[in-house]
Amino acid sequence: MHRTLTSLANIWNLGIKEFHSLLGDKTMLFLILFMFTVSVYSDAKAKPETLNRASIAIVDEDHSQLSTRIVQAIRPPQFIEPEMVELADMDKGMDAGRHTFVLDIPPNFERDVLAGRQPALQLNVDATRLSQSQTGAGYIQSIVGNEINAFTSRVRADTELPIELVPRMMFNPNLKSSWFAGVTSVINNITMLGILLTGAALIREREHGTIEHLLVMPVTPLEIMLSKIWSMAVVVLVVSSLSLKFVVAEIIGVSIVGSPLLFALATALYLFAACSLGIFMATVARSMPQFALMAILVLLPLQILSGAITPRESMPEVIQLLMSFAPTTHFVALAQAVLFRGETLTSTWPTFLLLLAIGFAFFLLALKRLRSTIGSMQN
Repeated sequence: MHRTLTSLANIWNLGIKEFHSLLGDKTMLFLILFMFTVSVYSDAKAKPETLNRASIAIVDEDHSQLSTRIVQAIRPPQFIEPEMVELADMDKGMDAGRHTFVLDIPPNFERDVLAGRQPALQLNVDATRLSQSQTGAGYIQSIVGNEINAFTSRVRADTELPIELVPRMMFNPNLKSSWFAGVTSVINNITMLGILLTGAALIREREHGTIEHLLVMPVTPLEIMLSKIWSMAVVVLVVSSLSLKFVVAEIIGVSIVGSPLLFALATALYLFAACSLGIFMATVARSMPQFALMAILVLLPLQILSGAITPRESMPEVIQLLMSFAPTTHFVALAQAVLFRGETLTSTWPTFLLLLAIGFAFFLLALKRLRSTIGSMQN
């Protein structure tokens, strides 16, 4: 009993030492603050997947009822109000960068449509604006097609079909890409800092020579490892929870329907695995530059192949099998289930147990490596 209390005291005191060390590192503090504020917001807002206020000009050479309907159908929020230009000025706007799209409606367009001649419309696209040009052409084609069909059939809402399909968007009614991008950014930053902070803490001990001081103290490798894990995990858990509350929910406007406490529990279990992985990598690397290069090789697959960016079902089966042993895969599934779908512990407990098992395996592997490293230093 006395030994257990002494061990817990050592773990607590060594963890407090890590807090003091982190508070003295202004660069790391700025990095933590930046990653969970500015970085999360910019990831959510900087790369919209949907078309928004694209500039378009229209050359109406037909001046018919059908061409007027097409012009009136192209409107915000996907496009700004179309600018009507003459045929001779069509290229000038694109050359000057004022228009992303220029639609040319040829003469006798309505007459040819009614006669069934299938006339061609010319759509010029500025492909240097890649994100808008890829989706905008599809939007314009859909708008023109709908207007032609409605005009030729002379009906719009009165057409009766054998069935009625009523779409209902669950969990993200307005299909805002920023909702998923913001949460994905928080998950990626938890992964990155969980690995980097613990790994950097251990390497800093070795580079500053304080690891030798620990070796002559009555502390074990298990106590050293647990102290670094709990202290760095607390830091990441606190800042990620604050980021979820104030940046993701308040500033970005994501509707969090699940329990933040359940997400915090999932984050704590995940950090147990991520911090253990960071310690393992720190025992392999001999310096901070080596650790940074190793972190790049580890972080990229964890973030890209975990299912946060693209669905796992679209990946090769071999990749799916390999990534099922990665804690990030299960943490992403838990985060999406809890935050977006509002699932509870009753339905997610198998994933929690699996995440705990993977974290425990990472912990034992890192502990074995740390004992081996410390043993070689003592010899």
